[in-house]
Amino acid sequence: MESNLVAILPCNDLDRTEAFFMRLGFKREQGSSGDYRMLADGYGAHIHLNQAVQGWLVPGSNPFGLYLYRRDVDELAAAFREEIDAGPSDTPWGMYEFAVNAPDDTLVRVGWPTRLR
Repeated sequence: MESNLVAILPCNDLDRTEAFFMRLGFKREQGSSGDYRMLADGYGAHIHLNQAVQGWLVPGSNPFGLYLYRRDVDELAAAFREEIDAGPSDTPWGMYEFAVNAPDDTLVRVGWPTRLR
């Protein structure tokens, strides 16, 4: 039996958030609509963007976070070099990663296991 889990991320600005994820290599999938966007990166990662109820997401207090496992960490970090404090690095928990804030201050970590590099 196969299984797949897809995050549904509430957003204050769907266009801005979609553009952010496109920089990470995502593309809009068929079936998307104005207030609900389905994105995939072609490597098995999917995310759905949903228009948030007004006032629900408060920038600076956003509890949402995402982790994207991708082999091309350095290339993706280069696309965000102006927005990240430090480049990718090896962590004590065994990942080579960097972190960036998506629109609405959603934390996005991009990484790959150090042992697989």
